Amino acid sequence: MDESLVLKILAERSGPITIYDRSSTLDKCLWGRSMKLEKAMIERRSIRGFKDEPISKALLEDVIALANRAPSSMNTQPWHLHVLTGKPLEAVRLGNTERMLAGMAPVREIEDYAAYEGEHRKRQIEIAVQLFEAMGIKREDSERRQDWVMRGFRQFDAPVSIVVCFDRSLLENTIAHFDTGAMTYGLVLAAWSKGLGAVINGQGIMQSPVVREAADIPKDQVILTCVALGWPDEEFVANSVVSRRRPIENVTRYVGFEE
Repeated sequence: MDESLVLKILAERSGPITIYDRSSTLDKCLWGRSMKLEKAMIERRSIRGFKDEPISKALLEDVIALANRAPSSMNTQPWHLHVLTGKPLEAVRLGNTERMLAGMAPVREIEDYAAYEGEHRKRQIEIAVQLFEAMGIKREDSERRQDWVMRGFRQFDAPVSIVVCFDRSLLENTIAHFDTGAMTYGLVLAAWSKGLGAVINGQGIMQSPVVREAADIPKDQVILTCVALGWPDEEFVANSVVSRRRPIENVTRYVGFEE
């Protein structure tokens, strides 16, 4: 395929492409793109401490445009995003906090999962230990432990929270959950590539009626999760924590390959 035609297609899909060295080949251009993606995927981590600085709507639109390229079953694209800041976000923080401190049970719009067990529980504990050790929170320090938990209900005090929803008509279709999850990973990865930090935050929608009212979410959409988003605070030590991953030999089987 002609190089200029390939570049035109890439530009239509991903925005304008600038080749600074006109002697560069198409292979070099694509390799550069691959390396940037690999770097973002390796370096990305969950950010739970943010600077008190706004994010421009233009930058958010760039991030969402990238995430919106996510694949979906038969191109159904079931997701919807509600981007909150300012007073609506403060209303979510306040409502979540008041309800949780009052001892109200979580109210989700998707089927809740039971407590994790076995290996899943071990991994849950492992990341909690990593975070608490980084923050210097002792096991017996109930006050600081509760404050940490409440940060999640406050959307980690991020300047922006993106409420992730999908079409209610697909509520019983688990593929729609999968598709929306793929888009959400694209969202946090795109944010990271733009210098923003993010954390996928199920705590933020555990009082879904609060979120639905504050964000004025249409009835034909189901709240799935939310993403806290902002400029990473380098002085917030928990931001340095990188969750451990299983080795690929524990994740993958190769079938039909020669030894």
